[in-house]
Amino acid sequence: MVRQMIEIYCHGKHGSKKGQLCEQCTRLAEYSQKRAASCPRMEEKTFCSACPHPCYKPEMRRQIKDAMRYAGPRMLFYNPIVAIRHLILTKSI
Repeated sequence: MVRQMIEIYCHGKHGSKKGQLCEQCTRLAEYSQKRAASCPRMEEKTFCSACPHPCYKPEMRRQIKDAMRYAGPRMLFYNPIVAIRHLILTKSI
């Protein structure tokens, strides 16, 4: 899901082709994937942004937030079911 959102961000902000990432966004996607894979709380939390124990370095956290803010509303066009589920779960936190 995060990869898809980074692809939307990269396409809109950096002009990459659909399904591809620029070098900066490739690093961000790889970093977020590594952090998610090594997170001890991944199974129990809904969203990283709501976690009291952030896994991201501050600069990477800023970059991922920028990508999520941009891609979030656009997810309605790419994956509407997941976008609506995200809105519902966010409101219940």
